[in-house]
Amino acid sequence: YRTLDGGKNWEKVFYIDENTGAIQVLIDPADRKIIYADMFASRQAPWENGSWFGKGSGLFKSVDGGTTWRQLTKGLPAITDGLGRIGFCIAPSDHNRLYALVSANNKSGGFYRSDDGGESWAKINDDIRLWDRGDDFAELKVDPKNEAIVYDANVVVWKTTDAGKTWTGFKGAPGGDDYHRLWINPDNTEIILLTGDQGAAISVNGGNTWSSWYN
Repeated sequence: YRTLDGGKNWEKVFYIDENTGAIQVLIDPADRKIIYADMFASRQAPWENGSWFGKGSGLFKSVDGGTTWRQLTKGLPAITDGLGRIGFCIAPSDHNRLYALVSANNKSGGFYRSDDGGESWAKINDDIRLWDRGDDFAELKVDPKNEAIVYDANVVVWKTTDAGKTWTGFKGAPGGDDYHRLWINPDNTEIILLTGDQGAAISVNGGNTWSSWYN
């Protein structure tokens, strides 16, 4: 949905079917008319592992403020590859640089990168630890001042400083803490807010030390 009057009125601007929702929407920081939306076709049952995935999943782009949309497919897995949820982010320092965690079958799933505003993609890393359980974890964040530094919030938090080629464990004890959201202060990238199943933790020194969950 889109509002043009601060939320008083809304209009439906993109819809696939009753099984598919817009699970993530981002606006290009350099051009507000460019919008990306990940559509995820899924239903969750009230019992453990009662999941269903449909054929409407995919990453879409609008260049007219959300009036029209087209799917981005070049280099990305297709529905026939078991495509599911896509978690993606835009690099604030280079708005043409996008990263994506793509949930698909073991051959196609992985960490992908685009250098042309999502028009084409290349798989950079297929380590399953980065993208497994995509229906639960699909959070990527780029350092606001360095497009080569990316964080992946999952069972643990992973960090890359070479645009996804290699990754190291950033935070998380063995067994995992289940991290879901990550925010980096755009003015001081040493300040990081991390949220997970236990609550919120804050670092003011780039992740060297963290506050308690109980705050």
